[in-house]
Amino acid sequence: MLDGPHSPGTAAQAVFPGHGRGPALDEAPGSCVLGLDVGGTGMKGAVFDRDMRPLESVRRPTPRGDGPEAVVDAVADTLLVLSGAATRRGLRVRHAGVVVPGIVDDARERAVRSANIGWRDLPLAGLLEARTGLRVTLGHDVRAGGLAEGALGAARGARDVLFVAIGTGVAAAIVSDGRPVQAGGYAGELGHVVVESPGRRCACGGSGCLETVASAAAVAEAYGARSGRAVTGAADVAELTERGDPVAGAVWRRATEGLADALATATTLLGPELIVLGGGLAEAGRLLLDPVRAGLDERLGFQRRPTLLRAELGDRAGCLGAGLTAWRAADAMTAVRTGAAAP
Repeated sequence: MLDGPHSPGTAAQAVFPGHGRGPALDEAPGSCVLGLDVGGTGMKGAVFDRDMRPLESVRRPTPRGDGPEAVVDAVADTLLVLSGAATRRGLRVRHAGVVVPGIVDDARERAVRSANIGWRDLPLAGLLEARTGLRVTLGHDVRAGGLAEGALGAARGARDVLFVAIGTGVAAAIVSDGRPVQAGGYAGELGHVVVESPGRRCACGGSGCLETVASAAAVAEAYGARSGRAVTGAADVAELTERGDPVAGAVWRRATEGLADALATATTLLGPELIVLGGGLAEAGRLLLDPVRAGLDERLGFQRRPTLLRAELGDRAGCLGAGLTAWRAADAMTAVRTGAAAP
């Protein structure tokens, strides 16, 4: 449950005026939305009320090893589980927001390409609506996380922001002059900026991409390859780095230097006032932020020097963003139906 000075009911009003001020337009009491964040390794879903309180939540593994169709089945089943939980509470589900990794065309509601899951130009929103009977809006997981951080978290009040999620992959959400940059779903692929040449082959078909150096998966794999000792994830490498393990330290330095290189390029192109680092690797806190901040200072000259912060919402950001997206879609549909201005 979110609470304290950053409670969602207050913060969300800045982005979605209907939030935190009672039902919007003709909204019936007991309405809710579903938010589902589909990651490369796990799914996080919740039932949200108008104040973005998670009334019910679920976490499940993403069965990507069973193929793309199995993931679609799992997403549909998870939405039905959440919808059932809402019904048992006496709530009416107005909309569902589903956010996924890869290239997502929000306007066409298609998962254009996902290297991690294997989707190719998939009409995912339509498929999920047919299987669940719910109204579904599709979005990008990292853009949703950036939306949530802007409405509820570390990026509140900023107009030029780069939100970077570092997990199974690496991607960014861009906000420029207060507006999200989407470019048909192709904007923000920071993980495929080349930071090493020659470099390791990437799942995208290139080599030396940031994802091959600084994703959580790459950090864990690099440590195992160099040390001959397997770890369960990047968190283990962070802990070993803090303990003074020389192999872990070398892997961690390589990752932070790669991040600094990519962020310096993004800063030169976009001029963000704020960079927010989220995802699993950001859970390392200062162990990640301090060397990346120092690396940026070394690489930047005339450029605007952004503030670098850790995300506030942790691994909830994507799910919260999916819920916010669902409320926005629900309100837009109500506005069309009633002829009123969208809230």
